[in-house]
Amino acid sequence: MEELKPSAANSSPLTPLGFLDRAATVYGDTPSVIYDAVTFTWSQTRRRCLQLASALSSLKIYRGDVVSVVAPNIPATYELHFAVPFAGAIINIINTRLRARTLSAVLRHAESKLVFVDVASRDVVIEALSLFPENNPRRPILILIEDDAVEHLTPSSTVHFEDTYEGLISKGDPNFKWLYPNSEWDPLRLNYTSGTTSSSPQGVVHSHRGTFVITVDSLMDWEVPKQAVFLWTLAMFHVNGWCFPWGIAAVGGTNICVRKFDAPIVFSLITSHRVTHMCASPVLLNMLTNTPDNKPLENPVHILTAGAPPPPAVIQRTESLGFIVSHGYGLTETGGVVVSCAWKRKWNRFPAAERARLKARQGVRTCLMTEVDVVTSAGESVKHDGVTLGEVVIRGSCVMLGYLKDPERTKNRLKNGYFYTGDVGVIHEDGYLEIKDRLSDVITTGGKNLSSVEVESVLYMHPAVKEAAVVARPDEYYGQTPCAFVSLKEGLVVTEEEIIEHCRKNMATYMVPKTVAFREELPKSSTGKIKKTVLRQIAQEMGSIPYQNVNNNYSMLS
Repeated sequence: MEELKPSAANSSPLTPLGFLDRAATVYGDTPSVIYDAVTFTWSQTRRRCLQLASALSSLKIYRGDVVSVVAPNIPATYELHFAVPFAGAIINIINTRLRARTLSAVLRHAESKLVFVDVASRDVVIEALSLFPENNPRRPILILIEDDAVEHLTPSSTVHFEDTYEGLISKGDPNFKWLYPNSEWDPLRLNYTSGTTSSSPQGVVHSHRGTFVITVDSLMDWEVPKQAVFLWTLAMFHVNGWCFPWGIAAVGGTNICVRKFDAPIVFSLITSHRVTHMCASPVLLNMLTNTPDNKPLENPVHILTAGAPPPPAVIQRTESLGFIVSHGYGLTETGGVVVSCAWKRKWNRFPAAERARLKARQGVRTCLMTEVDVVTSAGESVKHDGVTLGEVVIRGSCVMLGYLKDPERTKNRLKNGYFYTGDVGVIHEDGYLEIKDRLSDVITTGGKNLSSVEVESVLYMHPAVKEAAVVARPDEYYGQTPCAFVSLKEGLVVTEEEIIEHCRKNMATYMVPKTVAFREELPKSSTGKIKKTVLRQIAQEMGSIPYQNVNNNYSMLS
């Protein structure tokens, strides 16, 4: 068989872009995108994307150019996931919550040639460009995305812009032949991690191949059916919405776009559009379950959560409303969800609290991933005992190509044949992974390492707690001890002593927070994650707990 080799017939580059062509053929007259009073069919969406790609080519956007998008979950953002790479360019969806200085750093680092700007982000983008060095010749073309629901345009509104979004589409050729990648390893998308700062942008580059693999893998793993109705509660700037812009095209589903996450609006859209699927971070799950007057759903809705370890109490509250929660794990660098808590039918017989505890684990590799492991500092696999900690490492086709313009960081994270995630986890006896913390968040108290995530899970069990985060506070005797920051549900009151007593009843003594600080709201990043870096600084400023305050009953052996 040695004479049998790859040929043009059997080695076409893998890309998710062809999903739109198929959707237009199979589901052409069914709704593709719904936003307020606007509805497009799959035939219309394909035509609009081809026209837009044609117009981009006319603006001299070529293969390998970066085209950025600063817009929320609106039809334009969805369409650009196809239109930009149709023109051979690299799609870069930017967090709409970034401030001008950080946004300016991202645009300069990415060398964006063109930026699509939602009308609500117009001022911050213009300010970001004003921060470019005067001698910088790489100023991008600006295209304004109109939305009369936000602002009616005037001549002064568009003074900085080459054209409007709809104006650009009208100039394009609907018979444009979109550009197939020369290689499946060609870059398709550029994402910036939530840790991006103006001094050190972290641009993650993913290929057509990797994006195709993670898209198909996610559809298989979550068992997304044909013509699902998908509500866009997950920001598309968050790792391209975990690749579901391409995935929903593959199954001919309907995308329900929503400009911002608002719990009452979400429940209303679920009912009016008979939503079947949606994604949300644990923070958003918490917002849904804490919404006043929320009621059980009329029909079950599948909801995929990832982005941070969800407390079992939050999962249990979410499912009590009629959501069917699936839990996954991934990073910007993996392009989407690569580990999922594959559910076993026998677990359905367990009590709700036990089901939620099992579902809070991250789980096992998805079908198209090669390997997921937890290793020691020496690179050896940890015991499958649910106790031994190590760093989570991943190997598979969807892992990033690397960090843009940062070979050193790429080398440090892609080594020994794996991507080193920086997350600390354990493997249970049944082979399921559980994330315990970020390496930077592990608390060492009296020589023992403890997981802040475990402490937070217990805090969320308290009926008065809305949000909780645990960081290390200096301690003269133990080195570090847990410091809990807590926000309470509206109208409820609880004392520090009551929180500590609740923890004593539900965890080992050495894990119990010695400090509880109440806040009206916990600080969050632009992607909605609680900012532990800020809380760690606050805990440091509290000063070290003096030796004489050590309670002799607080035994580190417990």
